[in-house]
Amino acid sequence: MKQATWKVSATVLLAAVGIFSSCQKSLHEETERYIFLASNTSLPYWQEAKAGFIDAARGIGVKAEFTGPETYSPQEELEAFQKAVAQHPSGIAVSPARPEIFNDAINDAVKSGVPVICVDSDAPESHRILFIGTDNYQAGVISGKRMGELMHGKGQLVVITIPGQLNVDERVRGLTEALKRYPEIKIIRTLDDKGDARSANDQVSALLEAKEKVEGIVCVEATGGPGAAEALHRLNLGGKIPIVAMDNAPETLDFIADGVIAATVVQKPYTMAFYTLRFLDDLHHNIVHEFKDWKTAPVSPLPTRVDTGTAVIDASNLADYRAAEATSRQQL
Repeated sequence: MKQATWKVSATVLLAAVGIFSSCQKSLHEETERYIFLASNTSLPYWQEAKAGFIDAARGIGVKAEFTGPETYSPQEELEAFQKAVAQHPSGIAVSPARPEIFNDAINDAVKSGVPVICVDSDAPESHRILFIGTDNYQAGVISGKRMGELMHGKGQLVVITIPGQLNVDERVRGLTEALKRYPEIKIIRTLDDKGDARSANDQVSALLEAKEKVEGIVCVEATGGPGAAEALHRLNLGGKIPIVAMDNAPETLDFIADGVIAATVVQKPYTMAFYTLRFLDDLHHNIVHEFKDWKTAPVSPLPTRVDTGTAVIDASNLADYRAAEATSRQQL
């Protein structure tokens, strides 16, 4: 009899808790909306980031938008950022192509009460809340070490980059530091492909057709690898001049499979974007109770920097990497 009474009492208690919980106001409101501004939305890299941002939003029940120019255009990205701020969303993530032109806009956004997190590329002189992404200096060091090995410590090297973009400049700095271990490797050309694989293709093709002695190519941004590889493939030089690329664009992985690209340093854009939305949401709801409100706090309650890490993909682990990617896509 006592056991039966306990079962009834427990049932009533659980029902009461359920009713109470359903009457409680949800942590998230229908008006909550987060916006991600990327520097070149057409790139597979940023499509991967978009998936992470949207997945995180779906998981906690908030709205999310992903926008930005379809080609590399810092000014267009800045204009899109300013329009986003004017909508006064719950938070903004941005990968500033040129940090110096974003500083004032980011400061104005934070001053108006819109938290801003920098993703992939930082604006460290601004009042952004935090930076989440790759330790770009270390990514450059990794690229330099791999190229030093591939070139057997000597030869003439071409670097493909986008000068003035802080994250890419940091990779060049790390690359240069790593190459100090290989004093017989000389950087003979630094090419600006402006985030366009066709430009990288044209510039590398021009060097090779002019009989420039090129014995290695390092690409510290996503489009340079496929562009350079296409040039080598067209001139029947695939596999004869080592290429170390950046990121995991499908074309880059295909060229690794074909033996044209030796290796690529892969970042984690999905992870960056996923946790960016979670950080913005935590900040909006003041989940970290170190201070009463992030807007009036003397320092941000969130971390200052979050390093999401890198991996090196080459012929030895390409199949496993692609299999893991395919499994992940099936689960989404």
